[in-house]
Amino acid sequence: MGQVSTRGDGPSPPALDLFIDVDRVGGLRHAVEHALREAVRSGRLATGARLPSTRDLADQLGLSRGTVTQAYSQLVAEGWLTAAAGAGTRVAGAAVPAPGRTAPRTPEAAPRHDLLPGRPDVSAFPREAWARAVARVVREAPTEAFGYTDPRGRPELRDALAGYLARVRGVRVAPAHLVVCSGYTQALNLLARVLAGRGATTAAVEDPAMPDHVAILGERVRVLDAPVDADGMVLGAAAGADVVVCTPAHQFPLGVSMSPERRAELLAPSRTWVVEDDYDGEFRYDRRPVGALQPHAPDRVAYVGSTSKSLGPAVRLGWIACPPALVDDVVSAKRLADRQTSPLDQLALAELITSGGYDRHLRAARLAYRRRRDLFTARTAERAPTARVLGIAAGLHAILELPGAHEAELTARLRAASVSVQPLSAYSRTAAPRPPSLVVGYATPPGHAYSAAIDALLAAVA
Repeated sequence: MGQVSTRGDGPSPPALDLFIDVDRVGGLRHAVEHALREAVRSGRLATGARLPSTRDLADQLGLSRGTVTQAYSQLVAEGWLTAAAGAGTRVAGAAVPAPGRTAPRTPEAAPRHDLLPGRPDVSAFPREAWARAVARVVREAPTEAFGYTDPRGRPELRDALAGYLARVRGVRVAPAHLVVCSGYTQALNLLARVLAGRGATTAAVEDPAMPDHVAILGERVRVLDAPVDADGMVLGAAAGADVVVCTPAHQFPLGVSMSPERRAELLAPSRTWVVEDDYDGEFRYDRRPVGALQPHAPDRVAYVGSTSKSLGPAVRLGWIACPPALVDDVVSAKRLADRQTSPLDQLALAELITSGGYDRHLRAARLAYRRRRDLFTARTAERAPTARVLGIAAGLHAILELPGAHEAELTARLRAASVSVQPLSAYSRTAAPRPPSLVVGYATPPGHAYSAAIDALLAAVA
């Protein structure tokens, strides 16, 4: 038996990683053919995978180059491999799936007009500012930053975040009480685990809300549905809940803010733990910023934020401003979850914040999204005058209310127009008496595609 392990990668590598067994009992050329054929048939060598050069493979198998060349030529003739000048030898596109496996399903074509909510315009990601921050971090980071560090997160980022959150959102938190995590989803998982471990059995959650977030909580506690009206979460439905999870500054997806009276009721002494999801707190247009709940009850409110809306989902960074009593438990849960969030990304974000680059990016993004919102509302008034646009004072999405519409028919028309958008019913857990509505993410398309996306949407709904 012979084994190959070759090294390298790139346009013209001296060798490529590959492992094959060659049975030398039979003819050598046939043995190489059989080993490669089985590697392709089994799926171990995927379609498009590049093979070593004949010289490399021959050297490492201890065979003549002619033997390997003949084996490659035979497999090319059979359709297992392809060979082209400058591209090397690769596994052909018609590779045979292994018995019992199903060939991968061809994905459906992506919609031409993506107006799904919950995402920013990722084409506006501050590439140059981020690249400069990363380059500086790689040059100047202390050696220990390249190993395992404090599960709470890098002290540089926690210091920067404590100052930034105090300045922008009014949050009062010591760096020692901040835990850096990999976005809101992980933060909610950690908090659900910790609070359930402390005896929580019920969590009141806004209805409508993100289904994934409800599912995360439902794995640990019983979810109580709390309706939302013009003043935010209706807290009577949350009576007796051990935990309240809410989006008070800008409810998702309805876009309302929790009224001062509801905030006071939520933070009354009889209430217990609150998880505050401040998912788009930086984006305010027609009103004064609505401050966070956390500074009014820092001992009971776990404030959660992330970079998913401000920078983009590719930067997997979030944070929890923990009540002091929960810090140790949350840090322990974080250690068990994944030990730490990327220290280099944390240091890059800290550099972006302290250099002012984060604020500059947010100012530009806020202006761009406000212009998009204004265009959306103006064209809706012109082309669909019976429709109402709601929840537009802040955030990256709006509610397009369509009185008299039928959701099934509307969904079919949007699909035919290649417009991807969510109905409000996708976020509702109960049959609340609301007019048919769409949740329109006006931040998602790149700038050059935005106008056409709005036109396609309105043509379908009108």
